[in-house]
Amino acid sequence: MLSSRIEGTRASLLDLYNFEATQLSFLPPGSDVREVHNYVRALDYGLERLPNLPVSQRLIREVHKLLMEDVRGEPWTPGEFRRSQNWIGPPGSTINSAPYVPPPVEEMRNALNQLEKFIHSPTDLPVLIRIGLIHHQFEAIHPFLDGNGRVGRLLIILLLCEWGLLTQPILYPSEYFDIHRSEYYQRLQFVSQRGDWEGWLQFFLTGLHEGAVDASHHVQHLQDLRLRYKDIISNERTADRLMMVIDYLFGQPVTSVRQIQSGINLSDHKTAKRYIDKLVAYGIVREITGRARNKVYKADEILRAIESSSDH
Repeated sequence: MLSSRIEGTRASLLDLYNFEATQLSFLPPGSDVREVHNYVRALDYGLERLPNLPVSQRLIREVHKLLMEDVRGEPWTPGEFRRSQNWIGPPGSTINSAPYVPPPVEEMRNALNQLEKFIHSPTDLPVLIRIGLIHHQFEAIHPFLDGNGRVGRLLIILLLCEWGLLTQPILYPSEYFDIHRSEYYQRLQFVSQRGDWEGWLQFFLTGLHEGAVDASHHVQHLQDLRLRYKDIISNERTADRLMMVIDYLFGQPVTSVRQIQSGINLSDHKTAKRYIDKLVAYGIVREITGRARNKVYKADEILRAIESSSDH
């Protein structure tokens, strides 16, 4: 959500969870919510592919194709590197007036090959420095007609996971980049204009550091919340099953009975409904549609704990 926000998307986390809970397929193809949902799908896909397909040009194209499906950039060759010149600047910019012009197509292809070699070549550089260099180079190459920023920031997470610094994608440097958006673009630009690698890397590492500290606080908050819920339901005969539902809510704090039934592998819809009714009675979730059928439930405290990292 935060990475998409840098590009002008305005969808909230609640919008995204509502979309996933109700599967609002009637949303227009260019909607902001669908764009953020695509980002989630692209990240999940990339992480699933890593064991068999490390970060490479092929994986980057596959991730980009998912990212751009049914959104505003879809007419611009999703999943394919550009075959024409592009440039970066405010609306109305031309190739002559744009602040930055990426390399022509032939040079772009060579640069991508060199970047892929750098990703897979042995080096004494610290891993975080390598990732900072790779992120800048990808943005400088700008190999797609649209979606370069989001793919480039997604690559940070994929590389952190591939190289063993993260086991789950729980670090969000895009928050820091969004808060300091002007400096983010300026630092990237200063490398191209002035060769100021040190300034960019200091900015990049500060973003990772702040993101790591923030993620640590949020993980602790969520763990504390989980322990409190576990204590609340401890006297229930079905406490273990209820805890499975609660754990599911930490991943999907806006949900339906059908989703819970599928999420914890229950064969009986009525049993899932009984569990959710118990959690409603304890105040852990509440129904938010007011409908008699196709109800949607929201775990307010869990959602607030997650959202608090993105409401700056």
